[in-house]
Amino acid sequence: MSEAGATLLGRFDPMAFRRAAGCFATGVSIVAAEDESGRKVGVTVNSFVSVSLDPPLISVALARSLSSMPVFERASHFAVSVLGEEHAHVATRFASRGADKWAGTPSAAGVCGAPLIEDAIATFECARYAMHDGGDHHILIGRVLELTWAPARRPLLFHGGGFATLGAPSAAPPRSSAPSARAGAAESGDEGLATLRAAKEILGKPTRIRLGTPLA
Repeated sequence: MSEAGATLLGRFDPMAFRRAAGCFATGVSIVAAEDESGRKVGVTVNSFVSVSLDPPLISVALARSLSSMPVFERASHFAVSVLGEEHAHVATRFASRGADKWAGTPSAAGVCGAPLIEDAIATFECARYAMHDGGDHHILIGRVLELTWAPARRPLLFHGGGFATLGAPSAAPPRSSAPSARAGAAESGDEGLATLRAAKEILGKPTRIRLGTPLA
């Protein structure tokens, strides 16, 4: 039995359900599309899920009550921008109703036309693959056509009904005084630092891949 007790069958409590689901930490993303006139729509979600590798599929759950739902129902393409820990204000803006969400939000059209949040830590540009019933939500599945990612960036999290961030990285293990067993290992601290800096520089830069095309 958990500290908060259990919800009995036949006596379903929606708030208890939300609190229990809120124990599962997720990332935070913006799902966006354009209508036929070029008007951009977007909404904050924490339901982004990778579904399949072959073919590459992702899904998001969108509330049926969204004023922008007709756009997502008709759109042939959409995009998901995964937010970093510095983007809590963007997540809050796109979760609000009635606000001009795109005013003051740096964005750019992706190769498929759907808008992307600039400086997102990962992006997924998708062709609509399917839309399924999900109770009071629609489950939108997209086939990924293009993606970017910057693995050194830290994600924004959602937990317990609010935004959160990752804790501090674990401390590195103490350095051994024993000689390296790797043949030809460099003993120069300067060379090691240079290698580390180069790795961080590579990891910190967004990497873009178009699926279905050979890598350079």
